[in-house]
Amino acid sequence: MALDKQSFRDVLKTRRAELDPELRRIMDTRIRESVLKSAEWQAAKVVLTYLSFGDEVGTRMLITAAFEQGKRVAIPRVVPGPERRMTWYFLESMEQLTTRGALERSAFGVEEPPADATRRVDVAAVCAAAGEGGVLALVPGLAFDAKGHRMGYGGGYYDAFLAEFPGVSLGLCRRAFYLTEIPFVDEHDLPVTRVVVG
Repeated sequence: MALDKQSFRDVLKTRRAELDPELRRIMDTRIRESVLKSAEWQAAKVVLTYLSFGDEVGTRMLITAAFEQGKRVAIPRVVPGPERRMTWYFLESMEQLTTRGALERSAFGVEEPPADATRRVDVAAVCAAAGEGGVLALVPGLAFDAKGHRMGYGGGYYDAFLAEFPGVSLGLCRRAFYLTEIPFVDEHDLPVTRVVVG
């Protein structure tokens, strides 16, 4: 029986949850090392990254590395409404990720920055100021393929973001979820610049 898009997502979520923790750790380490060695990371002055949650490919050590290398880091906040928008906010330090009350929990259960206008990122302006390759986005997904297409969580937030993002984007993907082709790709589903596989 053919799967529909949501059923396919559910299968991927189950497979991800059942992945052996040690294998997950090994894959995440490979992904992190590949990102840190990449030309895209080396060129970036600003890193826009999701804050990993649950079974997602971990990003906290990449955030630590970005701060250590003098890069600016921003994480997203989902804006409720039909436009499926995310706004980005700069982190001042790693302490914001561990200080009680510094982040808020969204309706999806994800930790988000508070809507602090003084830290809000004007993505287009930051990209223009940083120059070509100066802003790097790390993008989550349930699965990716060689063309950079991704199977997301169904909210459409990263699709909307990528449609307007002029910078470079890397999809972070464990080897077990790197597919020959992502089914159900719609015309609004934009690929990432490159997929980093571990």
